[in-house]
Amino acid sequence: MKRNKLRELLRAGLPTLGTRVQSTWPSVIEAIGHTGVYDYAEFVAEYAPYTLHDLDNLCRAAELFEMSLMIKVDYEGRTFTAQRAIGSGFHSVLFADCRTPEDARDFVKAVRPETPEDGGLHGVGTRRFTYMGYGGSAEYVQALRDIVIVLMIEKKQAVDRLDEILSVPGIDMVQWGPADYSMSVGHAGERAHPEVVAAQKKVFETCLKMGIPPRAEIGSPEDARRYIDMGVKHFNLGVDLSILYQSLKRHGEGLRELLG
Repeated sequence: MKRNKLRELLRAGLPTLGTRVQSTWPSVIEAIGHTGVYDYAEFVAEYAPYTLHDLDNLCRAAELFEMSLMIKVDYEGRTFTAQRAIGSGFHSVLFADCRTPEDARDFVKAVRPETPEDGGLHGVGTRRFTYMGYGGSAEYVQALRDIVIVLMIEKKQAVDRLDEILSVPGIDMVQWGPADYSMSVGHAGERAHPEVVAAQKKVFETCLKMGIPPRAEIGSPEDARRYIDMGVKHFNLGVDLSILYQSLKRHGEGLRELLG
């Protein structure tokens, strides 16, 4: 089993820094690893096309740098995708579209081992993270217990029942989703709407109060200050497609201006 760096940092109460990718090209993961800055990368599988082969290859690249990988999975098909990603070597699963405590319990079961004490649905499989063997050992079971489970809180139903959801055992981290939330309350795209801002404040404050680390997705280091002042210490900085677009636009416009 490979080192789960993200779990180690959470267990130690230390800050974590990740970044997001939509590309399945392993060299993008290697580029992130070469920076020596990021603890993990998140493959945003909810938004990107991919194959099971891609999941294996992304993990191979991350392991060159002892860097963890997180996968963001769709609500539908979540158990299949989460278990196959874990089998490839992903150390964390971010579940989208949590609405109820029942959803949260299902997410945890999808990841945790199928033992009497864990009550999960993840059985034995001879997948990449357990080569060369069939799995099912005590080490295999512990690796499943160590998978970091993250929930997107991005629906009105979830914010309304936030205390119940955060009380479900096994949740390691929460990510706020303003885009989905604004849509779910009838203010699509209005992330600065007072109702959306109030919900965000509630989510972060409740997570901190209940001891569930919240994570903030930010576009620049300057964006982190207000979260740090709240007590947040887990951040995800940027996403490859947006970084590429912004760089191309900025430099292209600069050159166009010189060309007249």
